[in-house]
Amino acid sequence: MFGLGKKKPVQTAPAKVDDGPLATTATNLAERLLDVGFDGRAGFKSARAVADAARAKHQGNVEQAIDEVVGDHRRLVAGGGFITGLGGFVTMPVALPANVFEFYVLATRTTAAIAHLRGHDIDQHEIRSAVLLTLIGAEADDLLKKAGVVSTGRLANLAAQRLPGPALMVVNKAVGFRLISQVGRKAFSKMGKGIPLAGGVVGAGLDVYLFNKIAAGARREFPPKA
Repeated sequence: MFGLGKKKPVQTAPAKVDDGPLATTATNLAERLLDVGFDGRAGFKSARAVADAARAKHQGNVEQAIDEVVGDHRRLVAGGGFITGLGGFVTMPVALPANVFEFYVLATRTTAAIAHLRGHDIDQHEIRSAVLLTLIGAEADDLLKKAGVVSTGRLANLAAQRLPGPALMVVNKAVGFRLISQVGRKAFSKMGKGIPLAGGVVGAGLDVYLFNKIAAGARREFPPKA
C-alpha cells in the first residue's frame, strides 16, 4: 500500500508486445472482455447490475452478495462446460471457442462484481486492468514486471499508480496473450476426454475448478475498501 510521504514508484518503459495477427487477436479479446464482462451487451447484464441486485437481495450484506454472485456464475460456468464436452470430438471444434469466450466473460463479470461490491471503482481503467490480471492468477506479477509496471502487492493497488494509457494497453494486450495460451492448454485437456456425456462431466469439472481459482483470487486481490 502507498503511505503518505512515500515516493511514487518509478515506472520503467513498457515492454513492447509484438504486432501481428496474434497481437490483434489478443487486443480484441481483452477489449471484448472489458466491454461485455464489465458493461454488458445484448441482454448480458453488466457487472454493476449483477452486483447491485445481489446486494439488494441480501439487504446490503456485501459478503453474502459476493457468495451469491460467485455461486450463480459457477452454475453458469458448469453448464457451459458440460454442454461443450457433451458431444465429444464431433461438436467440440465448434463449441469450444464459444465456451472459452463465455467462460472468461463470466469470470470477468464475477471479478468485476466482487471489486464493485468491495468498494472499488470499476469505471477506473487501472481497476479494469487489475480485473483482467486476476484472470491469469499467479502469472500476473510476471506480466506486470515485463510490462514495466511496478507491482504493489494486491492488484487493486494499481489504482493508486495512475498508470498512463499506453502502459495499460500493454498490460491488457499481454493478458490477452496469456489467455490465448491458456485456451490452448484448456482445449488439449478437453480434447483428451472427448467422449460424449463423459466429456461433458469432465468439461464442467475443469471449468468449475478454474473458475473457483479465479473467484478466490478476486476475493484476495480486491479486499474491502475503507
